[in-house]
Parts: sequence; structure tokens; C-alpha cells
Amino acid sequence: MSARKPQSRNEPSWRLLPCRVLRAAENMAIDEAVFRQNRREALPPTLRFFGWQPPAVSLGYFQKTSREIDVETCRREGIDIVRRPTGGKAVLHEHEMTYSLVAAMDHPLFTGDILGTYRIISACIVEALKRLGLTPEMVSEGRSAAGTSLEAYCFAAPSKYELLVGGRKICGSAQVRGGGAFLQHGSLLIDVDPIRAAAVMRVPAAGISGSTTTLLEQLGRVIGANELARVLRGAFEDTLGITLAEDGLTAAEEALKERLLAEKYGTDRWNLDGKNTSDGEGEPS
Repeated sequence: MSARKPQSRNEPSWRLLPCRVLRAAENMAIDEAVFRQNRREALPPTLRFFGWQPPAVSLGYFQKTSREIDVETCRREGIDIVRRPTGGKAVLHEHEMTYSLVAAMDHPLFTGDILGTYRIISACIVEALKRLGLTPEMVSEGRSAAGTSLEAYCFAAPSKYELLVGGRKICGSAQVRGGGAFLQHGSLLIDVDPIRAAAVMRVPAAGISGSTTTLLEQLGRVIGANELARVLRGAFEDTLGITLAEDGLTAAEEALKERLLAEKYGTDRWNLDGKNTSDGEGEPS
């Protein structure tokens, strides 16, 4: 199944937020703030590429912390813990490029369902990987790791329309939808340390190596974040027939980001326990 036919670039520009490396709490506060404001104001789509410093584990919205990750290992290794507003499984963010995309659910370039949106966004990443010289595969039928020792790990098995290279997963995605908008997160692996990931996720290192691949492994060279962001940007523009215009957060988004940092993503109550002290907007529906 192919992505929708690209439209002409007569469509208004989408916003591209600057590629930055930030703490986990700020990354998630930015994405939720953009998502909420899109629900309120019907803004143009917003795309963002970003990194994480220090390294962090992000938990899916519904995951139980004590069952999915080793909190003490994270503390000892200086790895932040944050809970995403999106679903899916745990991800160790260390050597990767993460993207987030916020748009209206009824935007003409997307579909009204989660899987259709996955397919369209994955087509953009497929194009980026091809431009790097790889041969990616978009999975037509998802596989489950439920009941295995890798169940909690995002890269254990691909969901429908996620991406493989050489038969192993290289990019994982998750989404939240509500109020007429969606937020999708995805992680494209540049490199991975199976032993470190295994210690954090409480899964066997051999299982990670067997299910996961990286750009370093496939390309045989280190790719920098700026180069990768440029390739991804071009792939999104050409696949969707859009223009991405770099801009910052609005004043309303910046204020909401700061509030979310203080009340939600900067707290163990949310990140570890999944209990929100804010007004509950932006939760999955």
C-alpha cells in the first residue's frame, strides 16, 4: 500500500521547529503544548526533529514503570525517565533522531485513522532512508512481542506500517489523538548499546541485537544529527509536496510548555506513577 499522492506546493507552509537537544521533560512538554494548541486553534501542522541530553527512557502513556524499566539503573547511570503523552512501549533515547508531528486529524494529507496516518508518515521516513542508500521495508502486517522477554521494549517487534532494514526494526512510532488533532512520536536509531538498553529495560541483550538495527550498522559510518535532520526534512517535503518553514513556539505554546514542565513532566507523580496534576487535556482518547 502506498502513501497518498503528494500535493503541489501550493499548500500553506508547515512549521518546522528548530532541531535541538533537550532534557526529556522539556521535549515532552513542548510536544504536548503544540498538540494542545493545535486542538484549540486549528494551527498548520508542526514537525520537529530533536535529541535528548542526558539520555532518557520514555515510557508509553499506559505503561507501568516498575514492570517495564529498572528505575535504580536509570538513576545510577544518569538516565532521565519521562512518560510520553503518546502510547506504545519504552524507548531508550541516546543515539537516535526523534521526530514529532502534530496535525489536524482531518488534514487533507492524512487519514481519519491511526494506521493510515502511520502509513503516510512512514512513507516519508522510507524516502529518507532510501536517500541514505538503504532499502527499508514498511511492514504490512504487524508482529507482537506480547508474552516474550522483550514485551516492554519498543523495538522488539514492528507494528503495522513501521520500518525494517535487513529484517530488523530501525524506527518505532506511537501516537495520541483527541480534540480533532493527533501527535505522533517516532525514534530513528542511529546507534544502540544492547547491554545498556537491556539493563534499563530488563530484557536480554541478545534479544535487542536480534530485533533491532541502526543507521551506524547499516551505513557503516556515523551520521550526524544535522545531516540526518536535513535528509528527513527533504524527504517529508518531497513525499508530501509541502514546504517546511522554520519557526519557534508561539507565546501561548511557550507559556503552556512551562506550565507542563512545572506541573507534569518535571514530576515523578506523572513520569513514574502516570498521575497527572494538570487539567487532563491532551490525554489519549
